[in-house]
Amino acid sequence: MPRIPRMLITGEPTAYHVMSKTALDGYVLGDVEKEYLLALMKHISRVYFVNVLGFCIMGNHFHLLARMLPGDMIDDSEVLRRYQIYYGPDVQVKLTKEKIGFFRDKWSSLSEYVREIKQRFSRFYNKRHGRKGFFWGERFKSVIVEDGHTLINCLAYIDLNPVRAGLCKRPEDYRWNSIGYHMQSNNKGDFLSLDFGLLDQEGLDQDGRLARYINYVYEKAGLACSKETSNKGLGISNRLLCRTRYFTDSAVIGTKDFVSTCYQRFRDYFTCRREKRPVPISGLSGIYSLKRLTE
Repeated sequence: MPRIPRMLITGEPTAYHVMSKTALDGYVLGDVEKEYLLALMKHISRVYFVNVLGFCIMGNHFHLLARMLPGDMIDDSEVLRRYQIYYGPDVQVKLTKEKIGFFRDKWSSLSEYVREIKQRFSRFYNKRHGRKGFFWGERFKSVIVEDGHTLINCLAYIDLNPVRAGLCKRPEDYRWNSIGYHMQSNNKGDFLSLDFGLLDQEGLDQDGRLARYINYVYEKAGLACSKETSNKGLGISNRLLCRTRYFTDSAVIGTKDFVSTCYQRFRDYFTCRREKRPVPISGLSGIYSLKRLTE
């Protein structure tokens, strides 16, 4: 059975939550591997037309929250600058209009962006560990995320991964997530964007936006998650501190109108004749999914 084409919005900046898991058993990403994967994400993100909002690298998978920018937002001189980052400052090749168009399309593609990160990391891992074959499992997951309230909740969920896993008590104590990167490196290289699309952040500087976000995470996820918690009536603190498939398997997540609009855009992708309706997500007020999921 052919798989459903990836749902990608073209022509406008769009945020995606990306997750990919290794095909190997156990927690194979140690400190060295996590550091290399983070450095790789940073380098590739300087080339591709992307604003990285958040990330988390765990022992057997990674998350990225990235806003892809359409190629027509990038002028020719910027394409050339990124070409020199990609191939090195000494490259002497003169880019033709056709080549500029090729790289403009390539570097605005979510699929190409994630593929390049994963392929380069696979080569590094296999060489380091003297192995051959696949490193990553099935194709990466991607969820279209609406800016604003939905996006900041998705980012909080990503940053709370190490807390959920019992690796730390505070998300900023973890080295390989976005809160930890902000706090421990002062967002070295301006790798991460703090543009969450929230109206109440207009006028705040970077420090103010970061403080607002961290306070939000602490406020919304202040309660510990009980294993006996029922999904019925699940509150936002438990929603963020428990594994929630809506953040990784929804296809689209956002307000009711946003999800409906995206469904109309991609309705030919689905074989079901019955029209899909946005599904409210318990514990996340005003946020809907394109799918009804079991948890």
